[in-house]
Amino acid sequence: MHAAPRRRSPRRPRRTAVAAVLLGTAALCATACGPSSDDARPAGPFGELTGSQIVDKAFAATRAAKSLTVDIDLRSPDEPTKGYLALDDRGRCAGTLTMGTADTAELVKADDENVYLRFDEAFLREQVKDESPETQEATLDALRGRWMKSPVSDPDSRDMLALCDLKELLGGFEPGAGGIVKGTETTVGGQRALALTEPGEDGESSTVYVATEGTPHVLRIVTKGGEEPGTITFSKYGRPVVATVPAAKDVVAAD
Repeated sequence: MHAAPRRRSPRRPRRTAVAAVLLGTAALCATACGPSSDDARPAGPFGELTGSQIVDKAFAATRAAKSLTVDIDLRSPDEPTKGYLALDDRGRCAGTLTMGTADTAELVKADDENVYLRFDEAFLREQVKDESPETQEATLDALRGRWMKSPVSDPDSRDMLALCDLKELLGGFEPGAGGIVKGTETTVGGQRALALTEPGEDGESSTVYVATEGTPHVLRIVTKGGEEPGTITFSKYGRPVVATVPAAKDVVAAD
């Protein structure tokens, strides 16, 4: 499910890891919401709504959110990926992404013009590992602890910023699916939630947790088994997103 890797400038983030997050997210939604047998109709916090109807309602409410935080933990054997991003419907986004076991990037997008990325040393060294020792040290000296500024229209920026687009994150969901079974009530992040599960093939299963009090937002999606097991947690609905542009002295413009 990973895009084919290609050599990139050492100042650019890797696209394969970001693509893996998006494809993994789509896979979670597709598995959790895909077609199957007729829905069960047990009683519960959503009355006589079917599992499919509840999930449709939850994803619609989540897409309509003014702001939220997304916590991504995908455990691909090839490259595990974690992310924690706050985003809103005004285009602001801020957070961190960790690709593999150590490579971490911080991201800030305060408007629709520019994005700022700051990489830890492990990430920088991975990007320049095939360069000469002189080039490696020059790159580390230029970027260590500093932010790289690039326009949102830059192809590499778009790859990172796809994680800041709620509609794209939820793009794998298609309304009207069947076979989603109501489970038990539980708690997710201190909120009451209903578990809705679809068993998959070869031991794979996906569960969507939907808030049962207040707006029926999606609170968590968990996939077990398969090629992209992992968890995506949605929280802090409606809270302001803090996306502060770094000081000019700490910024390096992208080539």
